[in-house]
Amino acid sequence: MKQYLFVSQCPPHQGLNVSENLDMILTCGAFDQSVALLLLDDAVLQLKQQQQPELARLKDTSAIFQALDLYNINTIYVEIESLQARGLTTADLILDVVSLERTEVANLFQQFSVIISD
Repeated sequence: MKQYLFVSQCPPHQGLNVSENLDMILTCGAFDQSVALLLLDDAVLQLKQQQQPELARLKDTSAIFQALDLYNINTIYVEIESLQARGLTTADLILDVVSLERTEVANLFQQFSVIISD
């Protein structure tokens, strides 16, 4: 079985990138593939608590993130430096995540057979 790592760097609610990536992630999960997600840079904001996208008439993707475990997608990595640069900690996120330092990201890539980046 191939192991998929989806890497996102896009901020939430900017175009269709986040929704399309989530669709791909859920599709892989629906076919019992091994899937993980890595959030870098502004993508860490996708998991920030208390977002109110509906005020700007945008789609709230937090429910989709919370449904990932239904598809056996339980591993979400975030880069610590990306969180810190945005004044966040893992306690500010809607899901439990695995924190990685920037120096560990290259090693993470070695663990996956397919890497898909937005």
